[in-house]
Amino acid sequence: MAKKSAQNTRGKLVAAAWKLFYEQGYDNTTVEDIIAESGASKGSFYHYFDGKDALLSSLSYLFDEKYEELEPLLESQPNCQSALLYLNQELFTMIENSVSMELLARLLSSQLITRGDKHLLDRERTYYKLLRRLVGESYRKGELAPGVTVTEVVKAYAMAERALMYDWCLSQGEYSLTQYSQKMMPHFMQAFWK
Repeated sequence: MAKKSAQNTRGKLVAAAWKLFYEQGYDNTTVEDIIAESGASKGSFYHYFDGKDALLSSLSYLFDEKYEELEPLLESQPNCQSALLYLNQELFTMIENSVSMELLARLLSSQLITRGDKHLLDRERTYYKLLRRLVGESYRKGELAPGVTVTEVVKAYAMAERALMYDWCLSQGEYSLTQYSQKMMPHFMQAFWK
């Protein structure tokens, strides 16, 4: 039970931070603002995070929360490809509607220069576990192209999503991330399925 409470506290801090980053901007949000918004204590904040900058990498955890929310809805999808495209569309819609481009760009760039954990590549994230489960089911059904492995598909899919997010930030959002992904991801996925 203590572990669940700790996850809830950490989750409240992360959710409060990203809400404020979106509403007020990263530079205008203070640690005190995050503590007040979350209802957590100052000690709790510093137990989980060294400071505001440490929260940048936590965006991947918000993405994972979205995947956990969507996972029960995947049963209504007819196949793995449809499920993956559904997840992609839902995540990218969330990003467009509630994550500022500046913060997404900071997250992507921080992962390039960090010497520590690269949260976007953490194979223990809900994201990767869900991808492995979906692609694994497709593999067991014989739906993948000959010679293609589950690991290869999961790695390439994650790379394609990161590439789309990176290009969207680089292009300063001159197009809809969700709509562009809707066109591009099916073409990308054709290489891996029969």
